[in-house]
Amino acid sequence: MKAAPVMRALRERGAQQTLVHTGQHYDANMSDVFFTQLAMPAPDVNLEVGSGSHAKQTAEIMSRFEPVVLERKPDVVLVYGDVNSTVAATLVCSKLLVRVGHVEAGLRSFDRTMPEEVNRLVTDQLADLLFTPSEDGDANLRHEGIPAERIHRVGNVMIDSLVRLLPVAEQQKMNGVPSRYALVTLHRPSNVDDPQSLRGILESLLEISEDLEIVFPVHPRTRQRIGEFGISVARLHLLEPLPYIEFLALQRRALAVITDSGGIQEETTYLRVPCITLRNNTERPITVSLGTNVLAGQDAATLKTELKKVLNGKAKNGTIPPLWDGKASERIAHILKPS
Repeated sequence: MKAAPVMRALRERGAQQTLVHTGQHYDANMSDVFFTQLAMPAPDVNLEVGSGSHAKQTAEIMSRFEPVVLERKPDVVLVYGDVNSTVAATLVCSKLLVRVGHVEAGLRSFDRTMPEEVNRLVTDQLADLLFTPSEDGDANLRHEGIPAERIHRVGNVMIDSLVRLLPVAEQQKMNGVPSRYALVTLHRPSNVDDPQSLRGILESLLEISEDLEIVFPVHPRTRQRIGEFGISVARLHLLEPLPYIEFLALQRRALAVITDSGGIQEETTYLRVPCITLRNNTERPITVSLGTNVLAGQDAATLKTELKKVLNGKAKNGTIPPLWDGKASERIAHILKPS
């Protein structure tokens, strides 16, 4: 969702590009279908790294990506977000003296127990071009000593994909989906790997489902944990992971979204759909200060209170942050290839 609009904008400026898929996400519903729906070309290189511990995955990406850089000799390598692929590619390029542009730079949760936070911190210290989605990202980078000339506030590339595909999503038929529902996603280890935490969240959702239907596309990791822990979820509408357009359609029509995902906090803010985030912090605070997002932590009582506000018509209205206008990728392309 982040790379597709940037690739399109660079292609329109005649840039020669190589697309490298690390294979970190390899489930068909969480990878292949995204290339089709986002009209992305097939990857030029697939590193086929797969899953593993953070150390193993990062090391595998580095060892497999280095020969690609040496062979292709790029002028700049763009990395996206905060996954292990992001920091692994950045480390390789930094040691080979190849310029790196980090798309979605400057986000901070200030919680180093999150692996993504470590990835963000390291990537931003090494990257040459830091493309931030909002003013708080600029402030974080300046506070960490990043020179101002490396920081470029361009807006949110996730919103570029959303704006382009929202008309398609709005034409989706919602067969089998209740007319009035809350949409749920859960995947973070802090929520799904601990039996007590996962059980508490699901019991809260079961209680909520007495007043509002719960539609829950289940991440493979989460489904595995539900089975391992023997938790009953009979009253919830469980779905397989959904492609981007189908999931966007569900978000658009939801009464509220309950999630622990970073990107969904941004999408719901743009869509003006109430979002209840099951985390104690967020690296996207602008979705709380300006948007529709509220942090509920892992507290069942807070989750129920916030959902009652939604049901009673008292949810946050929110506003769309500056530069979240569908043109962030064009700004990036202009910086990389002005003519």
